[in-house]
Amino acid sequence: MIEFLYSIDVTIFFFFNHTIANPVLDVVFPFLTDLNKQLFVVWGIIIFILYLFIKGNANTRAMIVLLIITIIAADQLSSSLIKQFFERLRPCRALEGVRMLVPCGSGYSFPSSHAVNNFAGAVIITRFFQKQKIFWFSFASLIAVSRPYVGVHYPSDIIAGAIIGSITALCIFHLWKFINLSHRKLLSK
Repeated sequence: MIEFLYSIDVTIFFFFNHTIANPVLDVVFPFLTDLNKQLFVVWGIIIFILYLFIKGNANTRAMIVLLIITIIAADQLSSSLIKQFFERLRPCRALEGVRMLVPCGSGYSFPSSHAVNNFAGAVIITRFFQKQKIFWFSFASLIAVSRPYVGVHYPSDIIAGAIIGSITALCIFHLWKFINLSHRKLLSK
């Protein structure tokens, strides 16, 4: 059964990595997958977050703090615990004929930390700003789909990453709501 599921994973991987390959996506997906390595993007995000933190209301500031906590927690859960437990080789190390559009990476494959972090972020942001749901989940999905396209993750890596990131974010968000509600009750006594 596991070999059958793996064969499906490999087939879908090669669909993204070979079948839908085209010159436009060969430029777009490597750029998207490496946004976190683009200096102008990183500085732009830092400046924007600082601006929102200073100029935003209490709701916006709470979202920013929760977003930072959630992404750190989700990333550590993914990179330091789950990947080390499963030790799944990336397709670019395990399969022949993989089209590589970015470096393979030294870490393990399962789950995709890109998917974990982006879905965790999408959940937190949209808990505070519901109207932005389509944008943030579309963005997270594009980043996730870029990973098999560029050759560094299996589809199951990104599906698991989306689930792990979303669950982590929901747990942290509901814990924050519980603490916030408990704190308000204590103050009102």
